[in-house]
Amino acid sequence: MPISVTSPSRELHSHSMDMDDKRRNQTRGSDLKSRLQRRPSQSPNTERLSPEEIILWSQSLERLLASKYGMTTFQAFLKSEFSDENIEFWLICQDYKKIKSSFRLSPRAKKIYKTYIEAEAPKEINIDHKTRDLIRRNVKTPTTVCFDEAQRIVYRLMEKDSYPRFLRSNIYRTLLDSASDYIKV
Repeated sequence: MPISVTSPSRELHSHSMDMDDKRRNQTRGSDLKSRLQRRPSQSPNTERLSPEEIILWSQSLERLLASKYGMTTFQAFLKSEFSDENIEFWLICQDYKKIKSSFRLSPRAKKIYKTYIEAEAPKEINIDHKTRDLIRRNVKTPTTVCFDEAQRIVYRLMEKDSYPRFLRSNIYRTLLDSASDYIKV
């Protein structure tokens, strides 16, 4: 087995980067809270995120994704963790299913395949070999459901992994704290 050797300066740099990330995440939470506390001064026509909506996000991934603000917040969380390819793929599949023109299906299916499915794709999602092969065959004569199995797998991954981490994250906790502060007032 090959042995990995890391120089002390690289370890120090890595540790320094980890500390910077922790500080950034801590300040991100407090920045978010201060921005939320300023919200009531916005004009009455501005659509706002309600405390009740934030609380509903914790009930299920489905509820979170059904909310415009929930979706945006979840995407920001995944992006901060460098794992936003799953939600991107899921959303692209949702749009792909709405395509009515068979003429547009083929190029879009190929693009999705090259971006998310194919081995070593730029935003490769984590699916099993069997599903990857099935999609490779389906893309040759695409239909609106050719990515459904991969989309189900990705949704389950988000539900079991990303979503619970989101609920424990500083981003969500800060929003929840702000919501409970707002309700108390």
